[in-house]
Amino acid sequence: MANRHTIVLMQTSQNRATRTFMDYDSISQAMDGYDECICALYERKLKDLNPANRNITYDIGDLYNFIDGLADMSALVYDHSIQAYLPNDRQWIKQRLIQHLKKLAH
Repeated sequence: MANRHTIVLMQTSQNRATRTFMDYDSISQAMDGYDECICALYERKLKDLNPANRNITYDIGDLYNFIDGLADMSALVYDHSIQAYLPNDRQWIKQRLIQHLKKLAH
């Protein structure tokens, strides 16, 4: 799974103008590796909603609710064996997030 270029496609609301994408060098960077990764997007939203709160905590259920609340989210992951990007839905993203976070906890 390492070094598989990943493009996350996201639409935050029903308005098509909210469509955006982010690209990463690997799946793990897309999950929790940059300021613009999936976890950081949620954390920034929490900070925007709670500007006076210096310590904000959340659990995986909260993160999943954030992902499910988006109009759309998917990921394209490059597969070197077929030299093409394979599409993955938000369930796949949630599964990869939990796997990634479990690795970080150990």
